Amino acid sequence: MSKITEIFKNNKAFIGFLTAGDPTLAKTEEFILTMEKAGADLIEIGIPFSDPIAEGPVIEKANIRALSVGTTTDKIFDMVKRVRTKTDISLVFLTYMNPVFVYGIKKFFKTCQEIGMNGIIIPDLPFEEKDEVLGIATSYGIDVITLIAPTSKDRIQMLAENATGFIYLVSSMGVTGVRSEIKTDIGAIVKDIRQVSKTPIAVGFGISTPDQAKEISKTADGVIVGSAIVRIIAEHGENAGDVLFDYVKSLKDAIL
Repeated sequence: MSKITEIFKNNKAFIGFLTAGDPTLAKTEEFILTMEKAGADLIEIGIPFSDPIAEGPVIEKANIRALSVGTTTDKIFDMVKRVRTKTDISLVFLTYMNPVFVYGIKKFFKTCQEIGMNGIIIPDLPFEEKDEVLGIATSYGIDVITLIAPTSKDRIQMLAENATGFIYLVSSMGVTGVRSEIKTDIGAIVKDIRQVSKTPIAVGFGISTPDQAKEISKTADGVIVGSAIVRIIAEHGENAGDVLFDYVKSLKDAIL
């Protein structure tokens, strides 16, 4: 059982996302620890990229802010090294194939192992083209998280049966962003996945309120919140810590 899978063993998991380098890498380091203290079980760290095709305006702007202050993959790796001296919370990168490819696939995952990363999410990596990345990542002990969308019904068995870490179930069509309601029948998709996989299922895209988190956690094993967290950081900048703590705690409390 991977370290990521273990977080789902006893409780419903809360997974928070932030963009590395927004507003600074020093603050990203601080906010990771703040979210852990507030109850987060896993943190997704976004590696900023100029063309994040899965992201809505909130996270797009965070990518631009992070890149504009000189955030690079190597600097993010150094930040994770510092974080690892203070916590062993599960950490997952979210990025796109371009930054991984440009860095060098083998070098990227070797470094991930060396600094203590546990997994990676690559939204623009097609299932049919994942073998090269998957083989290298697995050899370095990094889980490549499988994404399943509401339109994946005919592909669920293929996508889910060999998934590791957790399965990222996308709640809604479109890009990331806060939604007032989630219309997808999450329960039905979760049921279909559970018929072919025992890997834990976490739901993301659009979740922003404790009530939404509570409802999702009734059927899924975990809840992922990204845009709402990034929006707090955008609004409060370097002073976001206290607001972030209270917000993450309210979500974690809702899903217990």
